[in-house]
Amino acid sequence: MFTRCVSTIATITAAAALAAVVNAPAQAQDAGIEAKAQACTTCHGANGVPLDPKTMPVIAGQQSYYIFKQLVNYRNGMREHPIMTPLAKGLQQSDLRPLADYFAAKPWPANTAVSAASAAAPKGITMCTPCHQQNFQGGVSWPRLAGLSYEYLVASMSAFANERRTNNTDMVQMMKLFTDSEREAMARYLAGL
Repeated sequence: MFTRCVSTIATITAAAALAAVVNAPAQAQDAGIEAKAQACTTCHGANGVPLDPKTMPVIAGQQSYYIFKQLVNYRNGMREHPIMTPLAKGLQQSDLRPLADYFAAKPWPANTAVSAASAAAPKGITMCTPCHQQNFQGGVSWPRLAGLSYEYLVASMSAFANERRTNNTDMVQMMKLFTDSEREAMARYLAGL
């Protein structure tokens, strides 16, 4: 019941942010990126650290190109989300890269999850390092995974494996190689980094 209530509150709050962006006067389109980023903080929190990290990713300190790609994918329909899709479509194309750079320039938050430093790396996770790099802190085009919440990571991996998320065909194929329990072990490990 509590989770449903929190989810409902988050949805209402996000809808209010969406309405503010969609209904903003024309003068607001000329506002600086910091002002435009305020709509993102409704869900992703002040400075890009989400209010509910179980359902939303940290975008502070995330790879700029990755944030940009997700915004583009929400705008062009390659990725669907009831809040993010209309929000991204309400932005000017020319704002997407500056928004991505704005959040990427912020520091990644300190990890409060249980440390995985002493835990053995789970089976198959080394297949992820060519893209997500050593320590899973991301590469030029690939997102940082270290320190994202276990719940968010499991949901993302499952969405790729079950083809509910298809904006990266390599990830769809990769996640299909693993069982639910293997993906859960990976998520637990990554969340603790």
